[in-house]
Amino acid sequence: MITPNRKVSISIAVCLLGLATAVVALTPRIGAQEARRAARADSLDEKRWEAVAPGRVEPWSGEIKVSAAIVGRIAEVLVKTDDKVFAGELLVRLDGDEARARLVAAEAQVAIRKRARNDQAAAKRSADRRKNEDAVADAERAIQETRLAVDKAATGRRASGGSEKELETARTAWSSAQEKLKVQQTELRKFEADPDTPLPSRTEGELSVARAEMTIAETALEKMAIRAPTAGTVLQVNVKAGELASPTAQPLVLIGDVSALRVRAELDERDFGQVKIGQRVIVRATAFRGREFEGKVSAVAPVVGPGRIASRAGRNFTDVNVAEVVIDLTDPGPLAVGMQVDVYFSQDAPQR
Repeated sequence: MITPNRKVSISIAVCLLGLATAVVALTPRIGAQEARRAARADSLDEKRWEAVAPGRVEPWSGEIKVSAAIVGRIAEVLVKTDDKVFAGELLVRLDGDEARARLVAAEAQVAIRKRARNDQAAAKRSADRRKNEDAVADAERAIQETRLAVDKAATGRRASGGSEKELETARTAWSSAQEKLKVQQTELRKFEADPDTPLPSRTEGELSVARAEMTIAETALEKMAIRAPTAGTVLQVNVKAGELASPTAQPLVLIGDVSALRVRAELDERDFGQVKIGQRVIVRATAFRGREFEGKVSAVAPVVGPGRIASRAGRNFTDVNVAEVVIDLTDPGPLAVGMQVDVYFSQDAPQR
């Protein structure tokens, strides 16, 4: 027999069960409504734009990949991420013992051939040609010596806080040596073009050959020095001392000019006709929600191909073909190189 109190308890339990069931049933509906509301807001927002594309922030210069010209073991890595470098600065040095030995042998041959040439008397025009040839050789040697001085000063500045003035002095001397070589080479070409200049003797020719072989040895040794092709900031260092470098491996170092930033976006080929040079764009980044960065289209690639940037909307690389579009940012603010962004192309007429 059920008591009155027990009947009340059963009624309350039934009511609670019904309420829980109603809540469970309404939850998906509420979630669907929120999703539809968000989609509607996105749709209204998208009507302001001709197209939307995923992109990535990069240096104004693009990412410059610095690789080894030959296979070799890495002896030293002289820079680190975020270092500022100048054009021609030594970044990585490969093991060059063998190349250095060949250069020493070539220098010895030059000294022997030069002594043999000087032991032979020469007429005035031949003597003048010798002076011009020696001047060019001396200028070439000065370039090698001043470049080594630049490398030493730059390495010392990074390793132990060396003097900036010492580095600038070395760079000035290197630049002066390059200018002097141009002058000497011009003088030698003029002299050789003169029809009154006699042909070289056998010993003079042997010296020229020895000097050419020394130049080849110097070039081989210089390939062991991986240098910055342009001034910029080190974005990434991918190697360590002792590892093997090769032209086909990943770049040893990435550098770029980060004094200004731009965005490289991948535009769906279906929107290709909607984007023009000078078109205003808005860039949005997940890291800075609610903030927009202005810019305009500076370049549109004339070809389309597979994409490489994954869209946050879920686009796969192989879904569509894309065209690369470069956007110059008016003020990148806190955006950082490598950051993924969304690019919104305005319906406004392109700016010229």
